[in-house]
Amino acid sequence: MSRAPSKPKPDESLIDALPTPSTGYLNRSDAPFHSLIFLLPFVILYEVGTKLFAVDPVTLGEHRIIAFNLLSDFFHLFGATGKYLPPLAVVGILLAWHIARNDPWKIRPGTLTGMAVESVVFALPLVVLGRVFIVFWQTHIPLMTGMGDWKSMIVLSIGAGIYEELIFRLIAFTVMNLILVDLLGMPKGRALLLMVVISSLAFSLYHYLGDEAFAWQSFAFRTAAGVYFGVIFVTRGFGITAGAHAVYDIFIVSMKALA
Repeated sequence: MSRAPSKPKPDESLIDALPTPSTGYLNRSDAPFHSLIFLLPFVILYEVGTKLFAVDPVTLGEHRIIAFNLLSDFFHLFGATGKYLPPLAVVGILLAWHIARNDPWKIRPGTLTGMAVESVVFALPLVVLGRVFIVFWQTHIPLMTGMGDWKSMIVLSIGAGIYEELIFRLIAFTVMNLILVDLLGMPKGRALLLMVVISSLAFSLYHYLGDEAFAWQSFAFRTAAGVYFGVIFVTRGFGITAGAHAVYDIFIVSMKALA
């Protein structure tokens, strides 16, 4: 009785050399697809909330944060118009990043819960830092320009977490990495340090694009906050950074409303 030729065993050394996707929580929560699913409710709440609560009493138009308007103006430069382009950009960027990484499409609810917990935990040290700045300098640090009632400020806080982190962390770090590392050949560690510093200074200066007057106290705090968010972005990814930013702003609005 003849036997069929046995299938040759694959070279185990070759298998060991192939990259295997990590399935741990830290890697899943850092991945773009989990960031997208985690932030999607924030995006929806911001869009719905601006229609219901963040309405300018003079023009009766929706009051948007400056970062949202900057994105809209950027798209307008290329002839693209539409009020929903910034949220579509969030979805499109994270989906494209997910596809480029060839990550699995599976979502784990436990990972999303962990990301929510991390967002709250990472927001707390910044609340304490803000209190230290206020006590040390005996000054008030504005949350953002265009203060309104607490409901509109909650909505704007959600938008700040998404769109400010999109501009000053995800997009800024990507562009600077292309310039500093890929084009100039700067060592990765030195480039990351420079990216954190530059993005933090730009993030702080951005807050004075509205009606708020420049002050060294608020500039120093926001720069420190930018460094903090930059470190979270590098170590824990975009979703948790945006979540921590939004939760921090919501904490401050809530404390002021209760006071």
